[in-house]
Amino acid sequence: MGDAFQQVSGEMGELIESFFTTPIFGNSTVGFTVTTFWFLIACIIMLTVFFSYKKSMEGQLVPHGFLANGVEYLVEYVRDDVCKGNLGDTWKEHFPFLATLFFMVMFGDYVGMLPTWKAGTGTTGITGALALMSFLYFIVVGMKKKGVFGYIKSLAPTGLPAPIAAVVWVIEIFSTFLRLITLAVRLFCNMFAGHVAMGVFAIMTTTFIHNMLANLTPASMGLGAMSILWMVLLVLIYVVELLVAFIQAYIFTLLSAVYIQLAEAEGH
Repeated sequence: MGDAFQQVSGEMGELIESFFTTPIFGNSTVGFTVTTFWFLIACIIMLTVFFSYKKSMEGQLVPHGFLANGVEYLVEYVRDDVCKGNLGDTWKEHFPFLATLFFMVMFGDYVGMLPTWKAGTGTTGITGALALMSFLYFIVVGMKKKGVFGYIKSLAPTGLPAPIAAVVWVIEIFSTFLRLITLAVRLFCNMFAGHVAMGVFAIMTTTFIHNMLANLTPASMGLGAMSILWMVLLVLIYVVELLVAFIQAYIFTLLSAVYIQLAEAEGH
């Protein structure tokens, strides 16, 4: 029994290490990493899905089939719930960017749900790049609408006494840059935690079943029977993670839309 738990402990260490950025060439700072590869795969799958959708819609106005209806539903969901619901009259201007952001995050999340594949959003390098895209976009939107100086000045609400306005402005500057970090870290942490939980239960299930089959003793048979419970928990966590992957894409896109709305808002 002790050997089994020691084996689980060792494999858990390997599981955690597998989430670290592993370079294919170059190094972990500058180069092409394993996570970059899987995110590229996610983008290729995303493009394949959309080109297939476009081809299936040729010559018809109403979508037919699971693929066409599924893509149509998701596009309309982003359009109505995220864009129209938060951006008002300017939603058409920002819809292409937000829809692209949503599907990149979603496909990056779901790629990691396939056996032996890794989540394209499973490292802060990728989530940081996605967050930087959102950050630069809403900054540029604010500057285009209000001018560079006007946007910087608008970070502090109008009508405040000068000393208070200065303090509020500093806080808002800090808060604005903090959005970049929170967007990246929130997405990474959710993907990391979910995949670690699944990995732990998968390791415990396979290890104790293997030990039971290799050495049939009452203790090993008891642990082997417990593996059924761990397998059930693994399946439940997997189902939850399928939902979490979608929710995280939605939250990432929704927050980006909110930041765009704040950048465009008058008197802010």
